[in-house]
This record gives sequence, C-alpha cells and structure tokens, in this order.
Amino acid sequence: MISALAITRNEEEHIERYIKELSFANEIIIIDSYSNDKTVEIAESLGATVIKREFKNFSEQKNAAISKAKYDWCLFFDLDEQLPKPLIEEIKTIIASKPKCIAYKIKRQFHFMGKKIKYSGFQTDESVRLFNKQFCQYNEKLVHETMSCNGKIGKLKHHLNHKTYKSFDNYNQKLNHYSKLQAQDLYQKNVRPNGYHFLFRPWYRFMHQYFFRFGILDGKEGFIISYVHAFSVFKRYVQLWNMHRKIE
Repeated sequence: MISALAITRNEEEHIERYIKELSFANEIIIIDSYSNDKTVEIAESLGATVIKREFKNFSEQKNAAISKAKYDWCLFFDLDEQLPKPLIEEIKTIIASKPKCIAYKIKRQFHFMGKKIKYSGFQTDESVRLFNKQFCQYNEKLVHETMSCNGKIGKLKHHLNHKTYKSFDNYNQKLNHYSKLQAQDLYQKNVRPNGYHFLFRPWYRFMHQYFFRFGILDGKEGFIISYVHAFSVFKRYVQLWNMHRKIE
C-alpha cells in the first residue's frame, strides 16, 4: 500500500498528468496553497484528496502532506517531474516486495528550453522520492529542502524527467521565489550581506556551473542556466539587504 503526495499552487497545466501517472497508488493527497486556477477542481474530479493550506515554506508544506498519508510508504514528486513507465514499474516492484531500504533516491533528468541538459551541475541531480514515513521527514530549510532519513537509503535504476521550464520568465520567477525564501532563512540567522556576498558569490555560482560543472558543454542553454542561477544568488543578497534595511 502506498500514498502519493504533492504540493500545488496553480498547477492546472500538470495536475491531470500527475494524477494519471500516480494512479497506481492507493491514495493521492494534494496540499494546495489556495490555487486560483483549476488545479483543485481537476484534482478532485480525478479522485485525489485536496487539502487547502497556507504556504509558509516548502518543508512545512511537504511535512503536512506526509502527516496526512494513510500508508507508511509514500511517493513525493514535484508537479514538473514526469515518471516514465520503466520507473513506475520499478517502484511497483519494490513496494510489492519487502523493501531493503527505508528510502530510495531517484536520478532526475533535467530539461531546459526543450533540451536535455547533460551537465551544468545537473549530472548528479538525485533526490529521495520514495520513502517510509516512519523513518523520514523533510528538514526545516525554507527552500531546497532535503529528506532526513534514519536508515539505509537505496537508489532506483530508472530516472524521472524534470521539466521545470515553461518559459524564461516563468523559470526566472521560480528562481526569484527561491531567492526570497533563502534570504528569509539567512535573515533569521542574522547574516548581513557585504561585498563578498554581492560580488564573489554570484561570480562563483556562474563559474561553478558553467566551467567546473561543464555547463559550457550544454551550449547556449548551459550559459543561460548558469547566468540566471548566478543572478538569483545576487538577488538573494539584495533581498536580504533590504530586510535588514527596513528595520534600521
């Protein structure tokens, strides 16, 4: 028995595909941050359980979904992650047997501007997506949360497709949202930005993705990815600077 979980906010473009791909699960639970499109309507029409909850951060939202799961074994995919049939069959086989691990990582194949990205830092991109909730929970980071697991973690053979790119503006807005959450996290830790943060950190992010992680081999898409990620680092510290400035 398995629970499929997701968090949503205006995902009418992806919700039907997600539910159909996860239809082999015994239940599908959606934690929705008050979408104003047809996300909830579509999800409920396809048999998913939808719970509306105000968004504070990704960790709280995902842990709230886990707390609602009826079964110990859970699947947690983002709405822009697509499950090929071989991956679905592998998951079903593991659940049907006695899993030897308490969680399993799945490699993500990143797609950007219609192109499969082989490098740019994504060549080692993998995350826990199948887990036993008795031993696993998301950490308390506001963004780029990771799963904390008390036990052995395995890795599935097949990958999923991560198609996060809708348009350049949409991708940039998503990174901007992450930047704000990261700035809030740093603010809570009383980090004050300086020249190092404004100049070196964005420059290093670009160099790391484009040269050290071989983004240059992904062509113009690799350059764009490296640039927008570097700029999002810069925006993180501008937003952090503004937070401190408002209370002074």
